[in-house]
This record gives sequence, C-alpha cells and structure tokens, in this order.
Amino acid sequence: MENSRREFIKKAALGTAGVTFGGLANGMSAKSYNKIIGANERLNVAIAGLGRRLSAYYDPISRKESNVELVYLCDVMKKQREAAVQKFSKHITYTPKLENDIRKVIADKNVDVLINATPDHWHAPGTRLAVQGGKHVYVEKPCSHNPREGEILMEIQKKYGKVIQMGNQQRSAPESIDIVNQIHNGVIGKAFKAVAFYANSRGEVPIPKKAPVPDGLDWDLFQGPAPRTAYTHDTWDYNWHWYGWQYGTAEAGNNATHELDMARWALQVEYPEFVSVEAAKRYFAGDGWAVYDTMDATFRFPGDKIIKWDGNSRNGYKTFGSDRGTVIYGTNGSVYVDRDGYTLFSRDGKPIKESKSKGSESGTALGGGGDMTTLHMMNFFEAIRGKAKQNSTIDDGAKSTLLCHLANISYRTNKSFQVDPKNGHIKDAEAMKFWSRQYEKGWEPSV
Repeated sequence: MENSRREFIKKAALGTAGVTFGGLANGMSAKSYNKIIGANERLNVAIAGLGRRLSAYYDPISRKESNVELVYLCDVMKKQREAAVQKFSKHITYTPKLENDIRKVIADKNVDVLINATPDHWHAPGTRLAVQGGKHVYVEKPCSHNPREGEILMEIQKKYGKVIQMGNQQRSAPESIDIVNQIHNGVIGKAFKAVAFYANSRGEVPIPKKAPVPDGLDWDLFQGPAPRTAYTHDTWDYNWHWYGWQYGTAEAGNNATHELDMARWALQVEYPEFVSVEAAKRYFAGDGWAVYDTMDATFRFPGDKIIKWDGNSRNGYKTFGSDRGTVIYGTNGSVYVDRDGYTLFSRDGKPIKESKSKGSESGTALGGGGDMTTLHMMNFFEAIRGKAKQNSTIDDGAKSTLLCHLANISYRTNKSFQVDPKNGHIKDAEAMKFWSRQYEKGWEPSV
C-alpha cells in the first residue's frame, strides 16, 4: 500500500503542469480522479531547520484538510530539535522522529516532502539533494545563496519533475492575487515602475570571536557546503545573516526577496538589463555587522520598466507609511500593496478602492508566519497531488531572488553593470566572478 501511495503521488506530481483548479490533465474527470486518489494522497513531511520560522508551520501541517503527517524534525542543534517536538506536541497528536542530519532524512524513502528552513547557504544544496532523492521541496527564501544555485534549482525541477516552491507567501494572498490581476488587466494603465521597501530597527550585534562550539551543535554539518572555518561566538543563531557572505545573503536575500518578488510579478518582468546600487553600513560603526545595513538599488528592465529597492535594516522610519510593501506606478494610477492588503489610487492620487486582509502575516517580526504562509503551503501540497496549479513556481522564486544577488554583487564590487535580459548573466567579468561561490570539497553542486 505504501509503495502504491508513493507511486501515485509521484505520477500525480508529474502531471501538475497540466492541472488547474478547473480541470485535470489527460482527460480524467474530477470525479474519477478523486476516487483514485482517496486514501493515497497523504504526504509524509520532514522539516529541516527548526529555528525562528518553526511557528509558521504549525497551522498548515496540523490542519486536517492538509492531509499531511510530520515524520521528521531535523536540525543541527540538539536543543532546537527537543524544543521543536515539544512545541509541535500542542498541535499534533503523534510524535515525529528527531534527526540531526538532513541527508539521513532525504535518504528515507518514506518521506515525500522536505520543508527546507535551514540557513541561506543550505537552501539550494539541501533542495537539490532532496529533489535528487525523490522529494518535493518547500524552500524558504531566498531559494539560493548565489545566482548559479538559482539556475541549478530551475534545472533540477525540469530534470526530475518535482514540485519546488519558495516561501514567497504573498503570492498566495488573495488580496495580492486580486490587485496584481487588476494591474495586468490595465487598472492603472501601463505599469512601468515599482518601489519595494523595507524598514526595521535592528540593533547592535556582537563582534564574532573564536569560541568553543556550543553544546549540542554539529558545527561541521551547519557549515555543510560552505568552506570550513573555526566557530565564532553567536554565529549559528541568526547573526550569521550579518557576519559576511559565508552563510548569508544580507538584508536583500533576507527580506528584499519578498517585495522584489511582488514588484516583478506586478510589472511582468523577467531579468533586468542594468543594475546600480548605493549601499553601506551606516549604523553602530563598532559592532559585528559586516555588510551593508542601508541599500538603494535600481533595476532597469526591457520595455522601459524599473524596480527600485529601498532597504533600511536599522532605521525604522516608515517612509511609505508601513514597515514593508510595494508601490506600483502606472500611466493612469498607482497601487500600494503590502501584507495587509492594497489601496488603488487614481492618477491624481485619490484613493478609489481598498481591500484589506482579514488575516495576519508577520511584517518585520522575526520568524513570522500567518494566513499567507498557510495558504502558500497548502497550495504547495495540492500542487504535489496534482489538484492545484502552483501560485509560484521555483522559476518565479529564482528570478526574484536573482535581483537580490545582483544587488549584493553590485555592492560587493562597487560597480553598476549591464545584465543580459535573456538569462540574467552579468556583462562584467569582475562582477561575474560572484555568480557562484567556493564550496567545501565534496559539496560542489551537480544537476
């Protein structure tokens, strides 16, 4: 029975591209399809990475209509595994297995789905290994640590036919879907510009100093595909975001991914043709923050379209009236959209329509989660079963994440540069050196 269940899910997923809410592939009726799927459609799920994002998964996994079973909780830190199983016990009536090594989880043929909530440098490698091991993957943003990894994710999806979905959950928000469809249908005329923004008041971070590896942490496995370095204090627990480029992608990868994805979606653009950035570390000069905390980035696209990113990690002033969101300009009006809904404005700036979300999704709070995440994950589950079209494919996720990488590369090289709008490759030899990264021996990616 187990083998037949897995074989059915596999075959259903291969047909996902031809399946929508309104119909089924291969001429099969909905009634016949539902009869066959019946008891076979339960998905066995594993979560790798049990940090601040964990609470976002309680609802989508525990819902009866999700029809999933949590079989593994995996993390390189022992105390996080133990805390996670206790927290999940309030939401489910069974006990998942605890595992340190993501590779052992992937090797278990009983696992259908990996939720990859590891640090940034593990997102693409963990997803690649899981897909090659026969799993579908929900990978948190950013889906890659560098541009080449994004290309690899698109390539392996096509090669193995698995469903891969990034955690760009606003793609599943009803209000965002509604207003983007209106924009595409001309409600503001020709949409030509989007300003994506983020404002947070992050404080000082410690200066990383060599220290003993914390008790219970598998430091070698935490590093995984990254070249080996000695442990430094406070690195493993979130601050790896700000301690250079070994594990993180700075604030662009950490948060710009969401709003740049909204902007790219609204403007219907793929790859830019020119990138320029002004960015620097402006706050707490003596602390351990090693990357920019303030960024102004401009992406120019074919068709005279433009996306701007206004990112402030350590100044919470709400320039646009909110801590994060996107403004889209058109020839006949404009739209303000964020996680709370949208407001449509006429060309003279008068609000003419508003739609506010009845749910809640965290803005700048660490971890986050909420109704958008639940909707996005349930869409992912249904896409695996062949019962829904993905709200966002991994191609969408990788192309939006690439904008973050291009901004980071412009900052790191102190250069503006042209980009090939056919594939996103940088037309500058020095900048193109950052297209990939150095990997620990034996961890080099393969398709």
